Amino acid sequence: MAVDEGARSVTVTPGRAAQELELGRDEFRLAIQLGLVRTVPAGESGRRRVERDELDRLKAAPDFPAGLRDRVHAIGTADAAALLEISPERFTRLARTGHVSPVRFSLNRYRAVVWTYLAEDVAALGRTCPALLTGRLPLELRERLAAQEDLRPRNWRARRLGVLLRATDDPWAQAAAMASMLDPVQVAEVVDDPYERAHLDRLRPPEPPGTPVRAPARDIAERLARADDPDEILWHRLSLALALDEARTRGPAPHPGDAGPGREREESPEPWVPVRRRTPRRPVLRAAPSLPPGPPPSPAESAPPRPSTPPGPVLVPAVRAAAIERPPSRAAARAGLLARLRRRRTGGGRGRGRKRPVSWP
Repeated sequence: MAVDEGARSVTVTPGRAAQELELGRDEFRLAIQLGLVRTVPAGESGRRRVERDELDRLKAAPDFPAGLRDRVHAIGTADAAALLEISPERFTRLARTGHVSPVRFSLNRYRAVVWTYLAEDVAALGRTCPALLTGRLPLELRERLAAQEDLRPRNWRARRLGVLLRATDDPWAQAAAMASMLDPVQVAEVVDDPYERAHLDRLRPPEPPGTPVRAPARDIAERLARADDPDEILWHRLSLALALDEARTRGPAPHPGDAGPGREREESPEPWVPVRRRTPRRPVLRAAPSLPPGPPPSPAESAPPRPSTPPGPVLVPAVRAAAIERPPSRAAARAGLLARLRRRRTGGGRGRGRKRPVSWP
C-alpha cells in the first residue's frame, strides 16, 4: 500500500498533465501516441499516468509550450493543401503516392476515412519536393495513380509500429506489436506454439485512440490496422519470426503450471486409486426333494373331475322373440282405420281454427 501511495505522489493523471503542458485533449492524446509524452502504468487497473519528472523535462525545453504544440499540430487535407498553396486534389495524389504519411484517421458519418497529417510533415514536403507542387506530375506517379495505388494506410501502420517498438524494450512485447499488424491466420502460421500465441495476445498493444465502437465502423478500422499488401504481409511475417527468435533466447513464453515470480510451482495431486465396491452374493438355489421312483401318472388321472350339470331349457332373448312374432292381419288394420275416421267425424279430432304448434328447427 505504501508503494502505491509513493507512486501516486510522483505521477499525475492525464488530464492534469494536459493542463500543465497547455495541450488540448486531442493534442495530448496525439503526443502520447507519437511518443512525445511518456506514460507509466498505474496499478492493476490498466490506466496510465504521467510521471512528474516527465513533465519537468518537457517544461524545461527552451521552446515550451509553443514547440510542443507545433509538434502535435495535426491538420486535414484542406488545411494541408492551403499550407502548400495547392489544390486538395493534388495533395491527395501526393499523399496516395507516399510523399507524406498520415498520423491518424477517423470515420465521418458516411463511414468514409478521413486522414490527418502533422503540420510539420506537410511543411517538410514543401521544402524537400517543391517541383511536385506545380506543373504536371511525373509519369511514374501518374501510372501509380492510374493503378489505384494508395499508400496512406500502409504508411500509417509503419508509423504506428515504429512508435510501438520504441515504447518498450521487452522482446516479447515487440513481437506482439509486430503480430498486431497481421491477421490471426497469418500469426498462427508463423507462431506454431499455442502458448506463445496466447502470450502474444496478452501483450497485444491497445487499439489506437478514437477507434470506433459500433460494428460497421469498427470493421473498417480493424481492416486499416492490418497489413493487406502481399509484400507488406511478407515483411511483417519475416520480422515477427526474427523477433520470436530473439525473444526465445531471452526467455520462453509462460506455460500453464510454470512458476512465476514469487509463486511456487503447484504440487501435483496424489494419484487417484480406485476403490473396489463390495458386491452382494447371489442366493444359492437348492433343488426340490425328489419323488420316489414309479410310473408317471396318466393325464386323465392327474386332471381333477369336472362337475356335471343337468340339461335345462334353452332361453331365447326377448328381442329375438319379438322379432319372430307375426305381423297384424289386413282386416285388423282396416278396422283400426275406420275407428279413427269415426272419431274425427264426431269431433274427437283437432278443430280447424286451432293453430298447429310451431316447432323451431
